[in-house]
Amino acid sequence: MTEYTVEFVGTGESITVSDKETILSRCIEEGIAQEYSCRVGMCLACSAEILDGEVTQPAARGLTDEERERYALTCMARPQSDLTLDRGKYPPSIEDEAGADAAAADD
Repeated sequence: MTEYTVEFVGTGESITVSDKETILSRCIEEGIAQEYSCRVGMCLACSAEILDGEVTQPAARGLTDEERERYALTCMARPQSDLTLDRGKYPPSIEDEAGADAAAADD
């Protein structure tokens, strides 16, 4: 088991997470307010942009292959290196859906 440091941009918070646990589970244990909902990689509420480092998240079904490189679903993501994450940043696919939903509501 290897442990990595996960830093959250703009909060001054950092945690140590092993490569055998998810970032979200450690956040919950440490009392860090990380948004989440489904905990199965579908709703994207726990999304964070990866500014530095790597994760593995094979079960993150809510992300495209391309998005898995730049975004972590903290409920699924396990660190593979030290990380810098920007929480509350959503991948383009969800931003596009939100914009389409808003445009449809305006019609």
